[in-house]
Amino acid sequence: MTLLSRVLGFVRDVVIARAFGASLAADAFFVAFKIPNLFRRLFAEGAFSQAFVPVLAEYRERGGESGGERAVGELVGAAAGSLFLVLTGFVAVGVIAAPVFILVFAPGFSDEADKLALAGQLLRLTFPYLLLISLAALAGAVLNTFGRFGVPAFTPALLNVSMIGCALWLAPGLEEPVMALAIGVLGGGIAQLAIQVTAMARLGLRIRPRFDFAHEGVRKILRLMGPAMFGVSVAQLNLMLDTIIASFLQTGSISWLYYSDRLVEFPLGVFGIALATVILPSLSARHSEGSTEAFSTTLDWALRWVLLIGIPAALALAVLAAPMLSTLFQYGLLDEHDVTMAARSLVAYSGGLVAFILIKVLAPGYFARQDTRTPVRIGIIAMVVNMVFNLVLVFPLAHAGLALATTLSACVNAGLLWRGLRREGVYRPEPGWGRFALRVAIGAGAMVAVLWWWAAPLIDWTAWSAVRRAGELGVLIVLGATTYFVVLALLGVRPRDVSLRVPRL
Repeated sequence: MTLLSRVLGFVRDVVIARAFGASLAADAFFVAFKIPNLFRRLFAEGAFSQAFVPVLAEYRERGGESGGERAVGELVGAAAGSLFLVLTGFVAVGVIAAPVFILVFAPGFSDEADKLALAGQLLRLTFPYLLLISLAALAGAVLNTFGRFGVPAFTPALLNVSMIGCALWLAPGLEEPVMALAIGVLGGGIAQLAIQVTAMARLGLRIRPRFDFAHEGVRKILRLMGPAMFGVSVAQLNLMLDTIIASFLQTGSISWLYYSDRLVEFPLGVFGIALATVILPSLSARHSEGSTEAFSTTLDWALRWVLLIGIPAALALAVLAAPMLSTLFQYGLLDEHDVTMAARSLVAYSGGLVAFILIKVLAPGYFARQDTRTPVRIGIIAMVVNMVFNLVLVFPLAHAGLALATTLSACVNAGLLWRGLRREGVYRPEPGWGRFALRVAIGAGAMVAVLWWWAAPLIDWTAWSAVRRAGELGVLIVLGATTYFVVLALLGVRPRDVSLRVPRL
């Protein structure tokens, strides 16, 4: 389901690139879309889920003070009502003060009145998406905790379908075509909330939303959420800092960063976020049971998969940066120069892919134990590192320097998270890591050699038709993946090396 959503996300971005390229309108929309997405990470899918799921798992395991399903239903109802009240007020402020938010997150727009005004109009339409997706995230967290992963993984596809439809059929009839994308965001949020609420109702829980900040579970969620709002969202905050600085660079810089980030988000979303979504409820349950060995085993299982998939994915993104961008986005208003510039930031981002995935996997090791303070301290360090490298690298490398700074800060973040789990004795590596890592490195090296030898120069890619590009890229992907897994098999890597399963709840 996650793969389906990500594929549709690529289709969405192809449509946007074809219609708007790296223009003033595209830059304005990407900023207006990033702002509610940042707060989504803070209020919903990031901090809220990381705080809510462990508490909900605890209520499921221990029955809560009221016992059984009634306690779970009361917790969900109180959390839903409280979240709705807070976010309704915040969204109202965001809609009214949209131009102020634009100036805060993209101060470089202040010199271009048209871009600033357009971004403000777009933000007024996209900001309510925050309320819709946050409530959808609550429903998704409940579904995940009860072992229902399919619907929450599928719902992002509805946003993509809504945006694609609006871009293709609504935009041509509007005076300002890019407004159709904002309308698509709003429609997608409504659809995501509706389908998840329906799925949650099928669990049979009696849920009555109410404003109850005094509820013991809500108070606990709020205590955990405060630090988690920062700790889990460091990567998003770093990307927003990139946007702020990029707003001062030449027109197109924000769009180049967006298109390259989208390619990194594909393996991160399909694999990293999906893996983190699956292990958090399991880790929370293992912690509630006091099963430290199963807790460590689950983390080790996840980390082996990060190495197995993350390393070749990162190297393939770097080697095939320009061919991928050309194949997916070089249509309509997006030209060869845009592909070249976006490829520079994609190469920089790809160096941090493994770290991005590790953060998604390691952070639940803290949140499942209801420790939100440690990731915050680590997040602050990573933020400072990112800011320093932003200022150092933006001058010689422009937008690519911003991407490289994000990569370096992610590496620091992941390294400190891993060290903390090891120091606390929460994670103890299983035997065979050295041999496994060496085999993955050899397999990835063989894959890179084959891709480097087979791939044609960028000048050829840009001259080919869309069909030829897609065919050549497909051959490269199959050839690279086949080389990697055949070499691993010849080196003795077997399914049992990564066959540890997440314990079922």
